[in-house]
Parts: sequence; structure tokens; C-alpha cells
Amino acid sequence: MKVILLNDVKNYGKKGDVVEVNDGYARNFLFPKKLAVDANKHTLNKLEELKEQEKQEDLQKQKEAKQLAKDLEKKIVEFELSVGKEGKVFGSISTKQVVERLRSQYKIDIDKRKIKDSSPLSTLGLNKVKVDLYKGIIGEIVVRIKEKQ
Repeated sequence: MKVILLNDVKNYGKKGDVVEVNDGYARNFLFPKKLAVDANKHTLNKLEELKEQEKQEDLQKQKEAKQLAKDLEKKIVEFELSVGKEGKVFGSISTKQVVERLRSQYKIDIDKRKIKDSSPLSTLGLNKVKVDLYKGIIGEIVVRIKEKQ
């Protein structure tokens, strides 16, 4: 019997796959647990429509991520840190602080877990922080750290 999986099913496939399973397995396990539906003309057409809709949403999200990456290139997030007599920097800037400053200054909301290099910034001058915006689209946040007067 051919069925369309509504959720991932171990050893059979992922959500949206059309797979061949035993009749008893489908009737006694997959259908009652709402893990699959029978693959007929109506459900196959619905599946195609769903896949097309997901594809359009994915293209839209890619477009938004590319635009956000361009916007981030133009923005500079600034911080001040105390510096000792010999030029030694006291303290550092965490990814959480960078994200909060980006949100407060430019109204750009990025999840701190999307930042690639999560080590704290502690060097004066310009620092570039890479952000994974969406499926292979990488943006850069420019962070300027100045000496506190």
C-alpha cells in the first residue's frame, strides 16, 4: 500500500515522502497514530500544492536573508572598553551584547546562537563577526571597540 508520511517515520522516510508499506502496518499503526495518509489522487495533489507553497516560502526567506546580509554590511556596532597603561584591554564583548546593541541601535533582531564565532571580542579596532542568517547565507556584523576615555 502506498502512503504519504505526515511525520518522519524511522526506517521508512521523512515527512512528505510517498512510500510503500505493508497494508497491516498502515492500517494498524500509521493511520491510527496519524503518521500517514493513503496515497490517492486527492492527497497526492494536496502534497504537490504543499511542496510548492514550502518552496515559495523558502525562496522568500532566502531573499529576506540576503537583504539582511546587505543591511548588516553597512552598520557598525560600537563599544567602549577600559584600557590599561600598557595597552591591555580590560573585559570583553560577548555575542549577547553584540546582539542586544544591534537590536537597540538598528532594530535588527538576530538570534545569538546564529553567530558563528562565539568567542568574546577583546581587541581594539574593527572586528567582524559572522552570522548564519539562513541556509548558507552568511552575514557580517562589524563591531568597533574603542578605548574608554
